[in-house]
Amino acid sequence: MHRRSRRRRSHHRTLPERGWIQFLLLRVLHERPMHGYQLIESMETRGYVQSGRFETGSVYTILNRMEKRGLLSSVKSTGETRRIRRIYSLTEVGEEALKRGLEGVIQRKTIMDELTEYYHQQFGAGSIPEKEEKR
Repeated sequence: MHRRSRRRRSHHRTLPERGWIQFLLLRVLHERPMHGYQLIESMETRGYVQSGRFETGSVYTILNRMEKRGLLSSVKSTGETRRIRRIYSLTEVGEEALKRGLEGVIQRKTIMDELTEYYHQQFGAGSIPEKEEKR
């Protein structure tokens, strides 16, 4: 018999706690409109995700969901290769979600800074101990 999770999933999505990848996509698209492959390359170059982390189809699924939620809009465009591509850009709703997400990051950074200061006060000003190597 399978047990159902007691944890209820909220339909209200906040950034960045849920939808971290969506939040990062909003961040990149805030600079300029891009197609999916450009987004993947940009996120990998910035170190937001590990190289090869995404399957192209997964990213397009995420982008389509974001578009349905009103965070993005897209237009079809023919590039140099004459291949039709969908170019994604932020909507006002998407920009507001990015702003709220960034405010949350700033709030969490403030908490992390306080915890770091507490660590140094309580356990010494030295460097944070390195993780032990796995053998």
